[in-house]
Amino acid sequence: MTKSALQIARAAYQPKLPKALKGAVIAKEGEATQSVADQEAIKALFPNTYGMPLIQFVEGEAVEYPAINVGVILSGGQAPGGHNVISGLFDGIKKLNKDSKLYGFILGPGGLVDHKYMELTAEIVEEYRNTGGFDIIGSGRTKLEKEDQFEKGYEIIKELGINALVIIGGDDSNTNACVLAEYYAAKKYGVQVIGCPKTIDGDLKNEMIETSFGFDTACKTYSEMIGNIQRDCNSSRKYWHFIKLMGRSASHIALECALQVQPNLCIVSEEVEANNMSLDDVVTYIAQAVATRAAEGNNFGTVLIPEGLIEFIPAMKKLIAELNDFLAHNAAEFAMVKKSQQREYIISKLSKENADIYASLPEGVARQLTLDRDPHGNVQVSLIETEKLLSDMVAVKLAQWKEEGKYVGKFAAQHHFFGYEGRCAAPSNFDADYCYSLGYTASMLIANGKTGYMSSVRNTTAPAEEWIAGGVPITMMMNMERRHGEMKPVIQKALVKLDGAPFKKFAACREEWAKETCYVYPGPIQYFGPTEVCDEPTKTLQLEQAK
Repeated sequence: MTKSALQIARAAYQPKLPKALKGAVIAKEGEATQSVADQEAIKALFPNTYGMPLIQFVEGEAVEYPAINVGVILSGGQAPGGHNVISGLFDGIKKLNKDSKLYGFILGPGGLVDHKYMELTAEIVEEYRNTGGFDIIGSGRTKLEKEDQFEKGYEIIKELGINALVIIGGDDSNTNACVLAEYYAAKKYGVQVIGCPKTIDGDLKNEMIETSFGFDTACKTYSEMIGNIQRDCNSSRKYWHFIKLMGRSASHIALECALQVQPNLCIVSEEVEANNMSLDDVVTYIAQAVATRAAEGNNFGTVLIPEGLIEFIPAMKKLIAELNDFLAHNAAEFAMVKKSQQREYIISKLSKENADIYASLPEGVARQLTLDRDPHGNVQVSLIETEKLLSDMVAVKLAQWKEEGKYVGKFAAQHHFFGYEGRCAAPSNFDADYCYSLGYTASMLIANGKTGYMSSVRNTTAPAEEWIAGGVPITMMMNMERRHGEMKPVIQKALVKLDGAPFKKFAACREEWAKETCYVYPGPIQYFGPTEVCDEPTKTLQLEQAK
């Protein structure tokens, strides 16, 4: 296999580990925990894994461990650093006992159910250290939620003599890990289940999980590209660039990129919802900034838009919730309706308020709202071209203002969606170190007999030596939410906090950025060189931890 010069150099990089994990460790138990909300409901659903204590690893005496067999699953969308979680897990179990084995289930949770797996040997793992992507075993979006799936999985777990399963995924995947841990504990199968926090969206975090892995690298990748666009934009001075960024349920990526590149505008979905803004309010806000810059002779600029914006506009959110419910229960009937009649059919089935909003939408957007749902029963917002919808509506408003003499200038738009470009980038030093530590921590949780825990590495704005490794019960992060028309236990998503330091910093600067051209050009991720260039964590983490 041909390798680039960077791949060869990166293969030699040795990820940094927290000091506490470098020798023998013991698990120090902390306080008992409870779920973040809906305590009674969550406790009833997870009697065997609820209320467990927080765990912190500290240096201890060397202990001899028997060989353990571990299974690993990559679940959901890719995120930079997944291979290093597997490397850390592999090195961790081999350090416990050289005869320990690691099995990778192919193409996600489906591999467990369908008994598709491979042993991950030292030779295989060596090839993937510090590389991006999930291609070592592939990923998938099969949801583990039915008893027959758990039992099918248990057959191959028993056959391979697997003691523990590590599920590397986002909030939904880790919710499934928790359900699986509870099931195997209730059945007394003796199979431990550990989760690892993955998502570039950054919405899997809390006091014990400071950041999800991949967020750092993805934001740095997008920020490089946005910086390049801003340099181009400031050179030709004739385009407004509407840039949609991944982040379905939260605006962490858009906000982090804004803090890195200082665009003219960044829409934060959570603020739109809090201020009860309509689609027209968002359009007017952008158009006003365009007009203000045009008055200064600047007919160019950049707008960052979170992928999930549409769902945060309260009126649209109500419409989508009713659509999700309706389509969950009437999918077969809807599939029989002719394409040309689908719009009228939907309008006839919705409440008056939502039918009016649906009828007012451009044809293309209305159609996108009724496309196939994702595996969780939600509208696939990444298929909605929000950046084009907004720029079209801004153009209409500016034309109207021009007639009224309120706007002088030219408006020409370019559109971009940065998504897949950031999911499999070679991990930054931060993600390479953080992921390796998460995988290594998972091996220690297994060695200490834990199940239903998520690997946790904290104090991440300090040098890696000082990071704090441990585990957090997954039930601690759960609440009840409506999915597919019924209430289900899920990990609570972390949205952008409007009273948090990252948003406050952005809010303090945005008026100046909107009017002036204050662009910052971060350039590509640096892997070699001064630590302040190569090891810097995200602006979000630095601001949250006031470092």
